[in-house]
Amino acid sequence: MEERKTLKAGCQTYTWEMLGSAFKGNADDLLRAIGEAGYAGIEITDTMIPPYADRPEPFARALEANGLSLVAFACGSTSGFTEPDAVAADLAMVDRALRFASHFPGAILSLGSATVMSAGPLDGKFATAGSFYNAAGERGKAAGVGVAVHPSSHHNTLLYSREDYDRIMGLLDPALVGWVPDTGHILRGGQDILDTLRTYQDRIRYLHLKDVDAEGNWAMLGKGVCDLPAVVDVVSAAPNFNGWLVLEEESDIAAADPTGAVKVNRETLRGHFG
Repeated sequence: MEERKTLKAGCQTYTWEMLGSAFKGNADDLLRAIGEAGYAGIEITDTMIPPYADRPEPFARALEANGLSLVAFACGSTSGFTEPDAVAADLAMVDRALRFASHFPGAILSLGSATVMSAGPLDGKFATAGSFYNAAGERGKAAGVGVAVHPSSHHNTLLYSREDYDRIMGLLDPALVGWVPDTGHILRGGQDILDTLRTYQDRIRYLHLKDVDAEGNWAMLGKGVCDLPAVVDVVSAAPNFNGWLVLEEESDIAAADPTGAVKVNRETLRGHFG
């Protein structure tokens, strides 16, 4: 039996990004807050990377100064990855992101959820998204950087229900494109989370941990319906899982005090897994 990987705690920067213009800081503030909260890694988005966009060497020094590793570089697009006319521009973005991520051994390029941005049949939108993700995966393979898809439950997502997950997974080449399951988004989509995780277990690269209450409202980690031990047990047995549990918090508590919320979540995770 394969030995299970050591679990490592990372933090996603969307907890601050969701504040919009109310957040007055920059990437250095995020690195400091996440490092001081006891995390070992960070997943940062293209929106929050300034002032380090296209400057991997200074970013590597900043990570080291805060005791952090780069788990993933997360990117999205105003096209939702479903608009055929935007594919060329989106792949150019992927190339830039891969150049950046390639400076950080083991870092993954996480691509956001395919999203409906215009009217039209969903068949075409799934086809565009699947083709885009596979092309991004081909580029990642050439660059030596893993590429994975992160479905969400946010407004107009194309990837919400189990039917949606089955459909996109059927379009993706598992040798090129991995999966970043997000416990909160899966639960908000009304899915049997353990069954979904087991069905696509071989696609899992790392895990986003979030919690929701019984109505699907965001909750602090451990305060909702997510069965953390059961979820982590399934994910940690995944053959391509890299050991990273990335905490992301979107609750009202985090909106009021993001730094305090991620500290509390780190302690909750430590209480379960160390």
